[in-house]
Amino acid sequence: MNVLSLFAGIGGMDLGLERAGMTVVGQVEIDPFCRSVLAHHYPEVPRHDDVRTTVPWWESQSRPHVDLVAGGFPCQPVSLAGLGLAQEDERWLWPAMLDVIRAVGPEWVLWENVPGLRTRGLDIVHADLVRLGYRHRVGRIRACEVGAPQARARLLGVAHAPRLGRGTRRPGGPAGEAAHRHDQPPQGLARRTTPTRTSARHWASEPRVDRLVDGLSRELAEHHLRAYGNAIVPGVAEHVGRLIANAHALSGASTPSLAA
Repeated sequence: MNVLSLFAGIGGMDLGLERAGMTVVGQVEIDPFCRSVLAHHYPEVPRHDDVRTTVPWWESQSRPHVDLVAGGFPCQPVSLAGLGLAQEDERWLWPAMLDVIRAVGPEWVLWENVPGLRTRGLDIVHADLVRLGYRHRVGRIRACEVGAPQARARLLGVAHAPRLGRGTRRPGGPAGEAAHRHDQPPQGLARRTTPTRTSARHWASEPRVDRLVDGLSRELAEHHLRAYGNAIVPGVAEHVGRLIANAHALSGASTPSLAA
């Protein structure tokens, strides 16, 4: 499966999906430091710097067929730790991601965000995807449920549309229209979790020396901390990626449950 990665960051999502057997054929990331990391690990993959202009960039030349558009659009507008402006925040870039989905017409869509999205925009995301003809399911996964030494939870959504032919574009109006015109959003999937051998609380996330990060100088700490903090744990992306890949390989595939 070919993946177009939006809001790619330092490649956490991309690494996980590659481990699930997928191929990254394009990346979009606005942060220069993160792009330098991507260039080091993915030197042959074409990159762009702004999701808002991704459609003309992608259509400017012949590109591989895209099976999956994946991305974690910025969480600050919906984070419980932020101002909670949601769609009023200029960093609310779900409409830009939706524009790419509409133009590229992938069979699959994978997005991730913070749990706060459930009450601050999930209805819009769900309605927009349904309107484009996708079946959409949402799940909440903690990193420790896939073996990572942290308990951070992420909300993930998987959307699937029946195969309509390569490059087929689906109809749809402007992004982010009122959710009440569409199906109600899912209330979340029943979580079937498997406990890890080591509780996340037993792992230290930072060194004890103030303002230092393990293995990094002070000059690099700010860039690294921001990049690491925004990145999805690759194991989470791999888990969901394998579910998608398995469903994709089956005739008449349905949107999979995301439980770890």
